[in-house]
Amino acid sequence: MTPTVVVSARGEDRLNAGHPWIYRADVADVRAGAGDVVAVRNPRGRQLGHAFYSSRSQIALRMLTAGEQAADEALVRRRIESAIGFRESLAIDATAYRLVHGESDRLPSLIVDRYGDHLVVQALSQGMDRLLPVVVSALTDLLHPRGILARNDSRSRVLEGLDQRVEVLAGDVPDSVTVTELGVSYDADLRRGQKTGLFLDQRENRAAAAAYARGRLLDCFAYHGGFSLVLGRRCQEVIAIDVSEDAIARLKQNAQRNGLSVDARVGNVFDELRGLERLGERFETIVLDPPAFAKNKAAVVKARAGYKEINLRALKLLAPGGTLVTCSCSYNVGEAAFGEIVYEAAIDARAAVTVVEKRMQGRDHPVLLGVPETYYLKCFILRKLV
Repeated sequence: MTPTVVVSARGEDRLNAGHPWIYRADVADVRAGAGDVVAVRNPRGRQLGHAFYSSRSQIALRMLTAGEQAADEALVRRRIESAIGFRESLAIDATAYRLVHGESDRLPSLIVDRYGDHLVVQALSQGMDRLLPVVVSALTDLLHPRGILARNDSRSRVLEGLDQRVEVLAGDVPDSVTVTELGVSYDADLRRGQKTGLFLDQRENRAAAAAYARGRLLDCFAYHGGFSLVLGRRCQEVIAIDVSEDAIARLKQNAQRNGLSVDARVGNVFDELRGLERLGERFETIVLDPPAFAKNKAAVVKARAGYKEINLRALKLLAPGGTLVTCSCSYNVGEAAFGEIVYEAAIDARAAVTVVEKRMQGRDHPVLLGVPETYYLKCFILRKLV
């Protein structure tokens, strides 16, 4: 007998509006187990599609298909093949990029990133975790990687009642892999690095920002040096700051590998910005690429204060005519809200600022229309007027 979940009328309306998630409050009846692929029905018994069912998460259903379309292993394989084909069509100037971006590729809760000849996967729901053997088989047949690593150590797996683990699923995966992006060579730590090793979603923003970079560059929350190394090729001096000693050590290695001189400093960006202001420092180019300050709605108020503080300090340090590249990867702070925060910072800094470009995550991290959760990265390129 096919596992079945009945949703409320409100849940049905949500699906009709195009959103692929049903929350637990809109589940009326469950005849399924953890991680099952279930038939989703409305209160009158009409089939709405198939979905992954989670017995633990507040996101109880993640839709796979609509109507009577089957949700089987062949479907998963076809969608993986389609996602890979799309990335290949983009002619990305990198050997590291995203191949599968979850709901945006109609493969809910599945992430697949390519690092040269190696792949890193994340299965972030009970249903996708059960299908990992199918995913690995498809990736092996389609791409013939040297190794596939599962970075299933995300906190979101805890919400699904899943264990957190890092393990090799196929082949061999070394501790670090050398990749290139926009002509820059990086050493990526696939087992312990942020996300799946590197921040792949900023690649196109780095390329865009490089067109404006000049003079002295201050790169805040620099991590392994993505912005420092791409923009630094056009700047006279580069100062990079990150709170992580490991990240700064990796940044120094990457800078040396690429023949660039970077003054890489371990420090709290909030404190460092205030210290540079007291010293009367000025920069023609500043990058703010912080981690997510608002990982949930409860953190939004504090996050707004944090975003305003760093943007205020940066605008005071920015030379007239200079460029500020400011980012937020907090989904809970939308583009409009982020724009308001930056505007408030400009008012307090007494700086006249123009928006040169509004950008988002790279094309290999597409946004699914009607699903705001897939639009998380905001990037504004600003100019401080003379």
